[in-house]
Amino acid sequence: MTAAWDLGASARFTQALTLGIVGMAYSAFATRSTIGWPGLLGVVGALVFLAAFCLIAKRAELEWRGLLPISLLVFLSWSTLSIAWSDYQWVSLGSVAYQLAFAFLAVFVALTRDLIQIVRAFGDILRVVLAASLVLEIMSGLLLDTPFLFLSILGNLDNGGPIQGLLGTRNQLGLVALVALVTFFTELRTKSVPRPLAVASLALAVLTILLTRSPVTFGALVVVAIAAASIIGLRSLNATRRRAWQFVLLAGSVMMLAILFVARGRVISLLNAGSEFEFRYRLWRSTLDFTPDNALEGFGWTGYWRQGLPPFIGIDPFSGPHSSALNAFLDVWLQLGLVGLLAFIALVGLAFVRSWLLASNRRSIVFLWPALILVALLVTSAAESSALVEFGWLTLVVCVVKSSQNLSWRARLPEN
Repeated sequence: MTAAWDLGASARFTQALTLGIVGMAYSAFATRSTIGWPGLLGVVGALVFLAAFCLIAKRAELEWRGLLPISLLVFLSWSTLSIAWSDYQWVSLGSVAYQLAFAFLAVFVALTRDLIQIVRAFGDILRVVLAASLVLEIMSGLLLDTPFLFLSILGNLDNGGPIQGLLGTRNQLGLVALVALVTFFTELRTKSVPRPLAVASLALAVLTILLTRSPVTFGALVVVAIAAASIIGLRSLNATRRRAWQFVLLAGSVMMLAILFVARGRVISLLNAGSEFEFRYRLWRSTLDFTPDNALEGFGWTGYWRQGLPPFIGIDPFSGPHSSALNAFLDVWLQLGLVGLLAFIALVGLAFVRSWLLASNRRSIVFLWPALILVALLVTSAAESSALVEFGWLTLVVCVVKSSQNLSWRARLPEN
């Protein structure tokens, strides 16, 4: 028994378990497509058990004070309470359990690993995911010239894309490639991996983004690049000038958002996203038609939509089944109402502010990672609901917890 506790408390076990958790999250679609929901749930359950065992074994050496941000607790609590008024309580119960399992795994990663160790874990997994995606696309589009429909790979590589890889859609793969790009850039700047590996990884991420031909990812990439340049510029200033320029950037961001809203038609045209935007706009309007029915509390949490249940069965039924509203904020509004939406906005808003301040004020360049990852997730959330489930939710919670851990008012409270 002592040997088991020693194993659970060891650094190697924690490192391996972290890789397993991140790998499971980013391969969830592929796992579900090959061995089904029972297989994926079995893997998630096993990881939750091992993570709980590891936390118990390491309980004496971990800092528990002020661990979870209150905003995360409020959002998860409201999501759990939605089981009470849901018209499909068993579905909501299972969906909340799935959400809490990924949140618990994310908290485990954030609590037991330093930020640079988290970046390395994500980097190692994302290199495998992107490389495997390209290998499968080469086999499907060039060597065998046949789609792999069980993975939703259409075999379009011979036409230059779009590709779907192991993520099911080009937008999902594009988001993962963008997260990988930020991760590999952080590895390069922190010199945490050999330079040739970091450069090759960056090239792999850029190639994947280009082959997805995803307007959503292209738009998010521009915003992430601007955010990265802004943070790097702020880091070069002294404290007084940095504080002044923070307000300048805030005002400039508000002004830019207003300009983009006014010129949204031109922006959509430049991104070549016309038909895709029209599809999303119709889905959003149809989703908004149902939100007044349960405006404050929502219909109950499901994460992925269940097509046979109301209200999902009645939302834009003419363009085929949907697994989400293709907008994280609308999805939260529909499922958790205005209360849940405000809790989610507070969650991501506080995390973004904290991570931005850490990235611009802390000496280590590694703090760039959570700030830029949150930018990528938030921008993509305007056109996808990835941040609410599986890899997106796990990544979001990791960033939320690490940002709170390093910049929380509760950390200044006395220990006793």
